[in-house]
Amino acid sequence: MERNGGVYVGLMSGTSLDGISAAVARFSPGTGDAFTVELLAFHVHEYSREQRERLLAAMRDGSAREYCRLAVDFGTWLADAAVAVLADAGVARADVRAIGTHGQTLWHEPGHSTWQLDAPAVIAERTGISVVSDFRVRDVAAGGQGAPLVPIADALLFGGGKWRALQNIGGIGNVTVVPPDGTLASVRAFDTGPGVTVIDAVVRFLDPSKRYDEDGRLAAHGAVIGIVVKEHLDDPYFAAEPPKSTGRELFDAAYVERFIAACRAQGASDGDIVATATALTASSIADAYRRFIPEPVEEVLVSGGGAKNPVLLTMLSEALSPLPVVPFHQRYFDGEAKEAVAFALLAHLHLEAIPGNVPTATGARGRRVLGMLTPA
Repeated sequence: MERNGGVYVGLMSGTSLDGISAAVARFSPGTGDAFTVELLAFHVHEYSREQRERLLAAMRDGSAREYCRLAVDFGTWLADAAVAVLADAGVARADVRAIGTHGQTLWHEPGHSTWQLDAPAVIAERTGISVVSDFRVRDVAAGGQGAPLVPIADALLFGGGKWRALQNIGGIGNVTVVPPDGTLASVRAFDTGPGVTVIDAVVRFLDPSKRYDEDGRLAAHGAVIGIVVKEHLDDPYFAAEPPKSTGRELFDAAYVERFIAACRAQGASDGDIVATATALTASSIADAYRRFIPEPVEEVLVSGGGAKNPVLLTMLSEALSPLPVVPFHQRYFDGEAKEAVAFALLAHLHLEAIPGNVPTATGARGRRVLGMLTPA
């Protein structure tokens, strides 16, 4: 079968709720099953306070009317993000094969069900471009976790000729271990635990005027409360064998309140609490590597919003030493774009009827074509 390429838009809204990551990417066939990728444009369309609060409220509760209205409104936000990033790229809509949209996860119950808020028909109507959406459900139906789904992109786009761990630090942390030749049967991936979701929530709890610890400044002025990190690493999630995935359902508001209370019991200042939350992320990643990654990894590429926190990156480098920890952009492009590019690739795989899941990552019974198509 002839392998095709093309230009796609990828849209991603993650657990950190920073905004919609929108990327325009051109894929071309590479060696074997691999593809090469050219990032044509990338932009994060930040949520307004009202938009963020509506999404957070939907994760807690809501009426059928509220969910219905939010889905349509969310579809317009996604469509606007797609139109804007295409303008940045100077790409005509007629030249785009499809938009791949992850949607916004409202609930994720590994092995049972998953729910991503989305409105592909709204996106298709507003852009005039076909939309591929709802990627996770088929993997769950096949007995998988429905996550992580980025490993297919890690394997097909970012193999690099050496054993690599591609560590994403978004709201949730996840890692993909890719062999030198990118062979899918040897790819493994799982969620390591919290990315920035606990850090961000702690910061917002301590100072509602702040959304996150910008440049790690709060953590830099605090001291890590080691006993609190150790106690929280005793959570059963961290000891569970992969494949596994998690989300806000575990690291929720109640978890954050218990975390802050545990720090306060040790006499922690606000800076100490943020530093300890940052150390929890770094330590949980390093702990996962020690427990579950026997492969001879030579390099860790770090992407996602957490990679822009220098304190977190330093803590992670120290925790994984002597393994080199390298920001993703030093090898490829802006690491915040990686997940949006991954869903652009998943849209391409859907149109080509190529399976998009990696069973060694999700635990599914086999490889499946993911997503549903809404034609232009």
